[in-house]
Amino acid sequence: QVQLVESGGGLVQAGGSLRLSCAASGRTFSSYSMGWFRQAPGKEREFVADISQTGAITHYADSVKGRFTISRDNAKNTVYRQMNSLQAEDTSVYYCAADRRYGEVRSTPDYWGQGTQVTVSS
Repeated sequence: QVQLVESGGGLVQAGGSLRLSCAASGRTFSSYSMGWFRQAPGKEREFVADISQTGAITHYADSVKGRFTISRDNAKNTVYRQMNSLQAEDTSVYYCAADRRYGEVRSTPDYWGQGTQVTVSS
């Protein structure tokens, strides 16, 4: 089992940057593909980005492509998401997710974090 804890959320002005972190428990972090999702008020949770177990493969939603970057450090059991050029519509609760199957992490991951709030002021 994997426990995920997000951090790094907060309030930022439009055009600014923020880096989120997700720390995972356990000694098998490198066996899991990792993903980020977000959920804005009144909207469904949506996929943002994912990364394969080694970090060699990444995938982004069109809405964040070119602005967000996902990366991981398997030695630190942590996945990151750098967010640049933030816009008001990026305001959401951001969730970290994990799944052993890379193809599944962006749709039905097995594990979820508790979420961290990101608010972008315009």
